[in-house]
Amino acid sequence: MHSEGVASRSADQRDSARESRNGTPQLDAVSLAIIQQLQEDGRRPYAAIGKAVGLSEAAVRQRVQKLLDQGVMQIVAVTDPLTVGFRRQAMIGINVEGDVESIADALTAMSEVEYVVMTAGSFDILAEAVCEDDDHLLDVINRRIRALPGVRSTESFVYLKLKKQTYMWGTR
Repeated sequence: MHSEGVASRSADQRDSARESRNGTPQLDAVSLAIIQQLQEDGRRPYAAIGKAVGLSEAAVRQRVQKLLDQGVMQIVAVTDPLTVGFRRQAMIGINVEGDVESIADALTAMSEVEYVVMTAGSFDILAEAVCEDDDHLLDVINRRIRALPGVRSTESFVYLKLKKQTYMWGTR
């Protein structure tokens, strides 16, 4: 009987996140349910998650660690930028001459840039900047982003009011 429990756990761990053909983990229903539980409350105890998804606390702990190690998810504190002193946010559309990846890499190294995506369409890259005020945003755009070799042009979309920001899309 003991060996069946070990075999069951091994199969459970193998099935939790197999890699797909493109190298990204394919998640089973239990792993998706664990992610959903943590999206609802990132501080939810593993024992409570285990009850909700039908696993032991230890099995949930192992699965969560595997999901973290594989880069499937992060557990972080999400703040409201306004309440922590960042009063200016903007999405910046960037057109590039030459290697888009090198510009995207340079943007990811900037502490003010929270989001970088390479796109098809009017812009080569979209980058979200979170700054203390307008002067700080101007400095980031004018002296740092526009100064990158290969940046041809930028267009800024300053946020007037944030109506929705959610991270619940991960398991739908």
